[in-house]
Amino acid sequence: MSIHPSSPSAPVGVRAPIPVPSRSAARAASLSALVLCLAAAGPASGQGATPAGRPPALDPIVVTASRTAQPLLELLADVTVIGADEIARAGVSSLAELLQRQPGVEIVQNGGPAAVSGVFLRGANRGQTLVLVDGLRVGSSSAGSTTLEAIPLDQIERIEVLRGPASSLYGADAIGGVIQVFTRRGGKDLTGSVGAGYGTYNTAAATAGVRGSAGPLAFAVQAGGTRSDGFNAIVDPRNFSYNDDRDGYTSQNVSASLDLPWADGQALSASYLRNRLNAQYDGGPGFDERTITAVETWRVASVNRLAPWWTSTLSAGDGIDDSRSQTAFGDYTFDTTQRQYTWQNDFTLPGEAGALTLGLERREERLATEAAFAVTARDTDAVFGVWRVRIGDQALQANLRRDDSSQYGGRTTGAIAWGWRVSPNWRITAGYGTAFKAPTFNDLYYPGFSNPDLVPETSANVEAGVYATAAWDGVRVDARAIGYRNQVKRLIVFGCDADFNCRPDNVDQATLEGVTLGLDATFTAGTTVTASLDLASPEDDRTGLLLPRRAREHGALTIAHPFGPVRVGLEFIASGRRYDDPANRIPLAGYGIVNLTAEWTVQRGITLFARADNVFDRDYELAAGYATGGARVYAGLRWQP
Repeated sequence: MSIHPSSPSAPVGVRAPIPVPSRSAARAASLSALVLCLAAAGPASGQGATPAGRPPALDPIVVTASRTAQPLLELLADVTVIGADEIARAGVSSLAELLQRQPGVEIVQNGGPAAVSGVFLRGANRGQTLVLVDGLRVGSSSAGSTTLEAIPLDQIERIEVLRGPASSLYGADAIGGVIQVFTRRGGKDLTGSVGAGYGTYNTAAATAGVRGSAGPLAFAVQAGGTRSDGFNAIVDPRNFSYNDDRDGYTSQNVSASLDLPWADGQALSASYLRNRLNAQYDGGPGFDERTITAVETWRVASVNRLAPWWTSTLSAGDGIDDSRSQTAFGDYTFDTTQRQYTWQNDFTLPGEAGALTLGLERREERLATEAAFAVTARDTDAVFGVWRVRIGDQALQANLRRDDSSQYGGRTTGAIAWGWRVSPNWRITAGYGTAFKAPTFNDLYYPGFSNPDLVPETSANVEAGVYATAAWDGVRVDARAIGYRNQVKRLIVFGCDADFNCRPDNVDQATLEGVTLGLDATFTAGTTVTASLDLASPEDDRTGLLLPRRAREHGALTIAHPFGPVRVGLEFIASGRRYDDPANRIPLAGYGIVNLTAEWTVQRGITLFARADNVFDRDYELAAGYATGGARVYAGLRWQP
């Protein structure tokens, strides 16, 4: 008898094998060719063309793909940037729900916005996607994943989603990719902001902040809170965890940042974030189970231009995840602190030799818990390098990193990516990279259910992309198709023998392969269309079955149009059939949900907004047995001069 960690009775945080396909390849290739042909149709005018009468949009600057600032259109990696406007329109959605609308992302959520949630990035397991907040790791060393539900949207200025293995940049856990959250920063002019809203389930939220500068010092402070009565997450009385009550939640958050350029090429910075989430959940009848989670980060950094060709960045900080569960059987605490030090050096090489980044990192993980773990600390030292060069219409990026852990030994990872701008409107990319996922403290030391001989999970990924841009008659279209194949080995699976002796082992492997298609269009009248479609076969190599809670097809569509001062938008999210268990015996039906948004700029700086989620009240599941709340409405006001 074996028990798989993704069975319905297992918590979302426990890892399951990973997936992906081949049967979708021909279908995906045909669709990608169709999208790209449509994008290239018409008299194309150049990469920088914009609809007539509209100023050219600024190319977002991205740092996650190479650890240094680069324009989005010059990247060789598959990256999405989620800006402040899109985050604001999310209302009181969770971070996971916001990410669900992005290419390559599927989510699991055990109830409402404050419930335990996770992200499957390109089909990788929940713990195989690294989450950073302002460059710091934040997550549980015991569970091995990040508490996404405890990262508040109130405090986020932008998000970068890097798809594909990135251990050669950031070390362990980046098999599926990296999600980096950036909190609010200061600005030149002193300004304040206020927001408040109310909606279904007696949900209320408010936030307020100030940002500006005093001489050379730029600063920002933001505080907010949310409360909701919630809904009953488990509605089937036959479920062992059923409790006929509402699963509400409260959260209180604050962030602050300081940036001080004290001389030419010299700057100091500091940032802080804290959120406390108190969320009820169903763990059985007759008791008010809840988890109280505090996510906290602080970081200080010194950026120094030591020479015209050499910039040094020295930083230190903590990523803290404190979790206390109150259950009918007692209270359980798992508190993680990750102290992190980084020294990064960016060099401009002579001539056309490009740019070189070299750095050192140290991470000190500490776990505090009542459970009798044999080991509650580990340290990891790393050295890394990134080389970027552009010669004519071709570009190259190579990464190399060595991690040495006091717990699981050394691991070397690398990556290489190449791009060629074939014409002003077409470019192609190709890449290869390796990654690994470290065993968690639970895997290694949980009393009676662990295996101290585990080794890290490993992966090797190849991918290729085609990007096209076209503009004609006031219309601009950007289209892309990225294919990938990620082989993941030594997957850690929890199982039990005939005598019910249970422990995790490195026994499984999977192949994550698929195609991500994307389309962005802007029209003269201000209408915007964003669409993505993921075609994959997330399968366990050993069984040939779909990996739990992942579909062969997943897509999203957003359409927005301004009517004078009013902007209305429609979001459509769809997913194919999934299964909640590795044996594929517990089906999760496919679904399609429609969300509506509206914003009215009453006068400069004052915006009334409304959001309606799942407007057709579709009954669907992201995890078997857990409700998703039905139709919901949220409305309010934002003031930001």
